[in-house]
Amino acid sequence: MVDLIQWPAMVITVIAAWMVGSQRKFKRNWGFWLFLFSNVLWIVWGWHDGAYALIVLQLCLAFLNIRGALKNRTSESKPSS
Repeated sequence: MVDLIQWPAMVITVIAAWMVGSQRKFKRNWGFWLFLFSNVLWIVWGWHDGAYALIVLQLCLAFLNIRGALKNRTSESKPSS
């Protein structure tokens, strides 16, 4: 049953990538949160499958997604030039 997690994880990852590419900050923010959710799903699947390199990759990507979400938040308060 855990093997099926890879499919929603893949779909959520693709949707998140689409949203992060948006020019609207609201959509980008949701994209980062969806990426974090997909990171969790991939980690669960990787743990079950023994794919430890995938788990490390997802932890690194989660860090980058958190960084992106924080930068997206601070860019809202900066005046545009």
